Amino acid sequence: MENSKTAADIAKENALFDRKSVLFLVVLAAVCVFVAVTNMLFPEDSALHVPTYTVSLLGKYLTYALLAVAVDLIWGFMGVLSLGHAAFFALGGYAMGMYLMRQIGDRGVYGNPELPDFMVFLNWTELPWFWSGFDNFGFAMLMVVLAPGLLAFIFGWLAFRSRVTGVYLSIITQALTYALMLAFFRNEMGFGGNNGLTDFKDILGFSLQGDGMRLTLFLVSGLALALGYIACRYITVSKLGRVTIAIRDAESRTRFTGYKVHNIKLWIFTFSAALAGIAGALYVPQVGIINPGEFSPLNSIEVVVWVAVGGRATLYGAVVGAIVVNYAKSWFTAVLPEVWLFALGGLFVLVTLFLPQGIVGLLRRRNA
Repeated sequence: MENSKTAADIAKENALFDRKSVLFLVVLAAVCVFVAVTNMLFPEDSALHVPTYTVSLLGKYLTYALLAVAVDLIWGFMGVLSLGHAAFFALGGYAMGMYLMRQIGDRGVYGNPELPDFMVFLNWTELPWFWSGFDNFGFAMLMVVLAPGLLAFIFGWLAFRSRVTGVYLSIITQALTYALMLAFFRNEMGFGGNNGLTDFKDILGFSLQGDGMRLTLFLVSGLALALGYIACRYITVSKLGRVTIAIRDAESRTRFTGYKVHNIKLWIFTFSAALAGIAGALYVPQVGIINPGEFSPLNSIEVVVWVAVGGRATLYGAVVGAIVVNYAKSWFTAVLPEVWLFALGGLFVLVTLFLPQGIVGLLRRRNA
């Protein structure tokens, strides 16, 4: 009887919508509805009113949470520690930024209907070929997924077939994002150089400065996080997910049983990169800028800290970690800006030594 009960418990945990997943999705939906209602229906002088600035800040947190879920998928469930996911996030952001720049038209400082202001300033005479098509929203959204996905596929195909693993793979992914950062800093690359892309006006004909669009972007970010979570959850509870866990725990044994480990790693890595690209695309219109600093290896390391703080191999723990750490970052950088990096390092050491399963693991122990 006890064995059958244990089997039933395992079956519930492996269900697509288990109790914790349902709770997470309900809480996410409730937060989105609450923020939308309080932002639209209550006047600005009301204590219940959520200002538009806070809506945009929360929307940014949701894009970070989606990025954290993407990292948790490959690190928590497959054991691949990527220190380069900032590159995929930034590529998705640049694809969105290029679309937004094309929408400015002749409303720029120099009034050129075809060339962005930075190209006019640098004496470019025509639009580079790789900017073609970004005046179309559908094409831009395709590039949001395709650009990071294709880079991840090429990189993963070379790395995983060569059986590069562990710290060596982490270093290579970090080198990848650093190389891209240096490349995008160059003016001749055609992506705005050090200043990046900014001064966006509208999206799909709607002003990005309007309260309604800010709220819409927040809600779309919440929807993207929910769908991204469900997609990752579907992968992890499927047969493919069980194989990825086997790869994480015993890669050589999994390979010897007949599974093509490099193909599975490649598929999950590419999907995770595309998810990071979507997060980057939603991030850019809410913050109003994308520059090479987003490629910084430090950003990738921060994402790993989010996942570790929240709890690896849970997905919802990654969301918790991303929101908690970024809220702490907003508070520290406003009150004690010089302390933030020390606080982040101390938090990571604390979690590593005393909370190896993160915040979620601590809550599990208390409820046990």
